[in-house]
Amino acid sequence: MNHPSTRSSWIKWLLLAALVLAVALGLLRAFNKRQTQTEAATTAAKALQQAPVYELSPQDVARVQTLALSQAVGVSGSLKALQTAAIKARVAGEVQGLDKREGETVRAGEVVARIDSTEAQARVRQAGQQAQAALAQVSIARRALENNQSLVKQGFISATALETSSNNLAAAEANHQAALAALDIARKALGDTTLRSPLTGQVSARLVQNGERVGLDARILEVVDLSGFELEAALAPADAMSVVAGQKAQLSVEGLAQPVDAPVARINPSVQAGSRSVLVYLRVPAVTGMRQGLFAQGQIVTGELNAPAVPLSAVRNDKPQPYIQIVQDGKIAHVPVTLGRQGLLDGEPMLVIDGVKSAPVGTTLLRVQAGLIREGTAVKLAPTASTAATPAAATAASH
Repeated sequence: MNHPSTRSSWIKWLLLAALVLAVALGLLRAFNKRQTQTEAATTAAKALQQAPVYELSPQDVARVQTLALSQAVGVSGSLKALQTAAIKARVAGEVQGLDKREGETVRAGEVVARIDSTEAQARVRQAGQQAQAALAQVSIARRALENNQSLVKQGFISATALETSSNNLAAAEANHQAALAALDIARKALGDTTLRSPLTGQVSARLVQNGERVGLDARILEVVDLSGFELEAALAPADAMSVVAGQKAQLSVEGLAQPVDAPVARINPSVQAGSRSVLVYLRVPAVTGMRQGLFAQGQIVTGELNAPAVPLSAVRNDKPQPYIQIVQDGKIAHVPVTLGRQGLLDGEPMLVIDGVKSAPVGTTLLRVQAGLIREGTAVKLAPTASTAATPAAATAASH
């Protein structure tokens, strides 16, 4: 049988061994955790050091170059037909014979409608009868004058009576002329009951229906001649100073695949009172499918300019100050620009940046299709990128 003191000694040794083992396990776990964190940090650092470099293709870049640009002034507005007409009722009455509808063609002088002419015809007959009555009075007065002239020669009546007969004839003739004028007025009113188209074109609006009673100057039809169009553009006085009649503009018309050339036809000599703008009118040739009211916009070429420039489409506006993206020391840099002078190169809008010192001639520029790249991002150019950015390539910002 073991002595109690011996058993107590063994228990103490066992507890001490368990404690040492627990401390050892704790230290081992802490060491493993620290080693894991160190390895993770090392891996992250290596991954950061080995982050892939953004590669730019030749289509993503252009060069800041000194280019020969066409100076231009932007214009926009809605197309208007050169000739339009509103056919109105010239007399009051009931509309009859109105057969034309929107889109149908009418010819110049063609009868498009009538106003009930019953009353007008009666007035013509009345005026005709009054003219005949007046003519009869002229005949009576003329015979009386001739008779009195014979009597004066024979001494039966005085010269005063002859003068009275002459005055009566003059009054009768004046009344006859007045009656004829009234007859002309009645015939004019009868003719006004027939409505004719003043030009050849197409009906754009039918405003009344047969059987409706309309008043004087009521609109019946609207006719548009689609053989020629005009664009009225409002320009700032500073822009209008460089515009003269005969300059060419290239317009993009909604719905048309190809642009349209339009010369400046005339310029309004007065400034508009409210907007302080100058109205410029461009003559737009008729193209198949063109309609009045289509929106058009384009540029009037006003001169030439040689200056460092970049495609206007490459300018980004997602910051308070417009900027362009350039490649500087292998990284992306955002360079602020001012939206000032502009020009055209083969029809593409270009922005002049001759005052931007951080983007001199030869600087590699990101086009719009490259998208937004964070400033400071490392980039590299594809092998052909540096040679592909020719003057012609520098103009193609986005397609």
